[in-house]
Amino acid sequence: MAVVIGQIDFKDDLKLNLFRKGPKRIYVNESILKKQSEIKNYIQSVCFCSNDIDIVKGEPSYRRTWIDKVVSQLEPVYLDLISRFNRLLKQRNHFWRSESVLNNQYSEILESFDIQMSIISTRIFRRRRRALLKIKPYVEYWHNHLSKSKEQIGINYLSGIQNLSPEEEEEEVISKKIAEQLLNQRSMEALTGKCNFGPHRDDIEFLINNISVRKYGSSGQQRTFILALKMAELDLLSKILNVPPILILDDVLAELDITRQNLLLNSVGKDSQCFISATHLDKFNQSFLGSSQMIYL
Repeated sequence: MAVVIGQIDFKDDLKLNLFRKGPKRIYVNESILKKQSEIKNYIQSVCFCSNDIDIVKGEPSYRRTWIDKVVSQLEPVYLDLISRFNRLLKQRNHFWRSESVLNNQYSEILESFDIQMSIISTRIFRRRRRALLKIKPYVEYWHNHLSKSKEQIGINYLSGIQNLSPEEEEEEVISKKIAEQLLNQRSMEALTGKCNFGPHRDDIEFLINNISVRKYGSSGQQRTFILALKMAELDLLSKILNVPPILILDDVLAELDITRQNLLLNSVGKDSQCFISATHLDKFNQSFLGSSQMIYL
């Protein structure tokens, strides 16, 4: 096994036990956490690694995972919403293969599913969209800073909810529309055995001058956009939580050109503690290395 120990703000002692087999265990002040997700109540971080480019150019699941991580750090209760929704979705898909369906005894059960899913889906949708509205100004700032350009960026939440105005915030209105669409797609759902509508199918659209970065952005534009997203995430969490998160850069300089490397290095570490992993030091200028603590493994 391995043990990682840390101290946060000189008041909370954290300990993480890692085992070769079985789940890890997390302790706060020698008390084990019943839910490992509660660690976000004690320490916040923003991690950027080379695989994060998939948030911009990959499948929708990468973007959903990204926004869910952002929201969960702003509102830890959000993880429980995602967990409840995933359980409901799994139960619903399993239900379509049960004997009750074969015997045509499923109307009342599906109505119960629809009510629960519409409520939880609404709460997930509203929190995701609210987080995107909050983070967008920070993304705009960092994108302009990193690209040295006047490009106009856009961030849109792409939901399957029909006939919903972008400004609509009423929970009852959104929940009713979701329930109606769950009802309308039942015939297709009966054929496929899968629910094809809900927050598990939503996407986020990133634009530069009204053009999709995922489809038409150059490699440099995609890397700049993901850098802007990560730095924006850091700024947003710092402002909302009033505590600067830890910034973790996992061997990302190899993915950037010299200009973007220098812009990034000149921006990190001013307000947040920053950990950077690298296989070579030749990417860093001497002044940066001189002000950093080096740990060799």
